[in-house]
Amino acid sequence: MICSIRNRRRRGHSAASQGVASAPWSRLPCALGLLCVGALCLAAAPAEAQAQYFRSDLGRAEATAGPLPDNLDDPHALVWKTPLAPGQSSPILSHGQLFLTTYRSEAKEVATLALDAATGQITWTRVAPASRIEVFHPQMGSAAVATPACDGTRLYVFFGSFGLVCYDLAGKTLWEHPLGPLRDEYGAGSSPVLVDDKVVLCEDHDIDSFLLAVDRLTGKTLWKVRRPDAVRSYATPVPWMRDGRTELLVAGSLELAGYNPANGELAWWTHGLARIVIPVPVPAGDVVYMASWAPGGDPGQRLALDPWPVALAKWDKNKDGRLSRAEIDDPEVLDRFARMDLDQSGDLDQAEWERHAAVFQRAQNALLALRPSGRGELPERALLWKYTRGIPYVSSPLLDQGILWLVKDGGMVTKLDAASGQLLQEQRLPGRGGYYASPVAGDGKVYFASEQGVVTVVANRKEWKTISSRDFHEKIYATPAFGPSRLYLRTNQALYCFTGSPP
Repeated sequence: MICSIRNRRRRGHSAASQGVASAPWSRLPCALGLLCVGALCLAAAPAEAQAQYFRSDLGRAEATAGPLPDNLDDPHALVWKTPLAPGQSSPILSHGQLFLTTYRSEAKEVATLALDAATGQITWTRVAPASRIEVFHPQMGSAAVATPACDGTRLYVFFGSFGLVCYDLAGKTLWEHPLGPLRDEYGAGSSPVLVDDKVVLCEDHDIDSFLLAVDRLTGKTLWKVRRPDAVRSYATPVPWMRDGRTELLVAGSLELAGYNPANGELAWWTHGLARIVIPVPVPAGDVVYMASWAPGGDPGQRLALDPWPVALAKWDKNKDGRLSRAEIDDPEVLDRFARMDLDQSGDLDQAEWERHAAVFQRAQNALLALRPSGRGELPERALLWKYTRGIPYVSSPLLDQGILWLVKDGGMVTKLDAASGQLLQEQRLPGRGGYYASPVAGDGKVYFASEQGVVTVVANRKEWKTISSRDFHEKIYATPAFGPSRLYLRTNQALYCFTGSPP
């Protein structure tokens, strides 16, 4: 039975800031933040430089990027292959170099790598000064998850095991900004983004969640906004232009919010998201598309916790008004015990129990099309449409030519008309299993990469056409990147470069 939770008024939160006055904000349980909007020209970088970070291209290649490969099995399509240590960060391309991060488990070492985009040769490697390695999922996780960001002159990387580090493009360390420890049994997955003169990072975890902006030149904190009601999520923030001003779209557990990047002030928010949010928001004009799904949020399959008095009556054997791990025999509760036990006391009190119950109760799995306006909580009319089938858990939607492409675990692709939310097509890909990489599009093709290593190329048109499929037999978690006539694909063993214009 779902726990009964009384409505709570949004309460103020504090903002610890440096150089910027703290800004009031408020929140009901949870808003959290894998990201990013179209490339932005940044004042602190050369005028011609484009900012690169996770999903900064919205998953779309430049119109001049073709020809891109249509058959990755064709030996003439392979330009080079460079073996790498494992990692899940996506490669980014800037000034002829590819940047990504790795984790060597035997050495307990997290590192940043630069490769020559033309040859695949590793040009430099820098090991982060991490004194300990964060906890992460033993099968599907990594200590090298966050994608780097680059403004054309400086490279910014984040490791949950250390914090932020800034290098120049030759690999010289310019500044370090240690963070943490961050308490999350599955690691830190959100990537840094670039807005104006700032590097922005959202870290939503079991406790001590925050949104942070640091100066790109010095690494000093400009503002830091606490998110006391946020629980773990892994989405990356997305810069977005609204009414002529830049905002930060921050997606998290139960809530999507817009922040002012100048000072971290909360501008607006809306509910209706899943209890764990990983996909990034997708802005298009004045509309934002937000997909979120997590286990236990679908109708007929919802997870719920008993009311606290019922739970005590069932399990509180020593009658101390708390629940220890040894007293509980429900595997669903035991699986979540560590994240529920906020003070790490070894048992649960009523506040901890009801906080988690409220997240289960309010979570919704759906794709929302929203038109944010004004300030404060968005009115109902801001929701343009809602779709509840085929919603991805990890991969972000792709919007191209008015069509939203979604790929869910199991390889199910859903195509929706972005204007109306009308279903255009559902089709299953040859690659089954999980999908962590987000789909990307270019040169009339859409590329999908499964966790098990199957990459499928589909025609980018209304009628379904599978062009090719290749099984790499290597795990894939990173989202592919584009260059001129190039597709860069990272597996857990190597970085590949393919071309659509072989010699």
